[in-house]
Amino acid sequence: MTYTLYSHDGSGGFAVEAALAKAGAAYKVVVVDTAKGEQNRPDFVAINPMRQVPVLTLPDGTQMTESAAIVVHLAAAFPDKGLAPKPATPAHARFLRWMFFMAANLYEGDLRYFYAERYTTDPAGAAGVKSAGAAHMKKSFAVVEEALSQDPFLCGPTLTMADVYLAMLTAWSPEPITSSRLQSVARVVAADPQIGPLWLRHGFGK
Repeated sequence: MTYTLYSHDGSGGFAVEAALAKAGAAYKVVVVDTAKGEQNRPDFVAINPMRQVPVLTLPDGTQMTESAAIVVHLAAAFPDKGLAPKPATPAHARFLRWMFFMAANLYEGDLRYFYAERYTTDPAGAAGVKSAGAAHMKKSFAVVEEALSQDPFLCGPTLTMADVYLAMLTAWSPEPITSSRLQSVARVVAADPQIGPLWLRHGFGK
């Protein structure tokens, strides 16, 4: 029962690998060097036509893309590992809300900032796309920060994979994270004995 993760350091594959590590799952990582264009190889395009990492091959051969969806799946696949709150509870509703909020807003804003050329057919418009991406991330981080005013973590008093996903996104922020609440979540994630080594390897400890 081995998972195969197609990823590279610094990518959204971090959250998936963190979930696998926390679950104690058997997995291997296949590095796809996007700087060298390896995502355009026919064998990888066959796995993900969008030519993006991460991709997770499940033990039965099923391919999954989209980091947030993969994390939600792994939390359900390993229900006794505490990756997410118990299904059908208010805390689990919060887990799903924040996972998809972050994917739709923070992750997407980050893509607009760092890959502005993907969002415009006019190169002259890239600067505006980038600026809008940064502004949207700032607004979205403020929403998440307010959610952390009631509890130290997104789903309550206990760390879940939603917080790991959030920490990854703070590491990607184009602007320094000054919120003490967001910083606190990132520190806890970085100090986790199973996730900490991955945090450093992915370059988030700088």
